[in-house]
Formats: sequence, structure tokens, C-alpha cells
Amino acid sequence: QVQLVESGGGLVQPGGSLRLSCAASGFSFSHYAMGWFRQAPGPVRQFIAAIDEAGGSTYYADSANGRFTISRDNAKNTVYLEMNNLKPEDTAVYYCAAVLTYLTVAPARYDWWGQGTRVTVSS
Repeated sequence: QVQLVESGGGLVQPGGSLRLSCAASGFSFSHYAMGWFRQAPGPVRQFIAAIDEAGGSTYYADSANGRFTISRDNAKNTVYLEMNNLKPEDTAVYYCAAVLTYLTVAPARYDWWGQGTRVTVSS
């Protein structure tokens, strides 16, 4: 079955860094664009970053641009989110998601989602 499994979350101090990973299985990973989203307490799942199927194009939310980097390794069926200079407002559950054919920022267009990994930024 299709699985997306996030890892790498945890507790980090403000200004610190984390690298999140999302391991994919059960589908043709290299045919799907991938995205990272986060959800703090509340109803909104916020777009963070996305990358196209080959890793040649990326797109970032304003809140992430310059601090976060999305990348992928199709040989490992894995997408990454490098997070630097973390702030308390980055605290959230982070989700990866897969969408067939094209890069998009819209959560409703994604086909599959992981269960999330929690990131807490606190001193």
C-alpha cells in the first residue's frame, strides 16, 4: 500500500536546525511532485514548500523562503526539508504529501499524505 512516513522532528531551540525526511513507498515516487505542509493548533494546514518530480523546480511559502530548503533523492524515494534558524512560530506538525504530474501549493490537490512529525521550537 501507499505509505509516506515522516521523521526527524523533535525539540529544538530557537535559531537551531532540523532536517525532516519523508520516506515513500507503494507508488512511483519519481512521477510525483512532493510538498511539505505544517499544521499548528487550529484548522489550517499551511503550505511550506514543494518540489517537482525531477527536483529541478522548487517553490516556497514566504514564511519558509531563505530558511528552509526542500530536496529529493529519487533513488531513495525520499524527500527532505532542511529547516534553519527555527523560530517558535515554526512549532507544528509537519506533513509530506505527494501529487501526480505537477507542483502545486493547494492541499486539496495532493493525492497522498503522511501522518506527520512534530516539531517544537522552544527554549
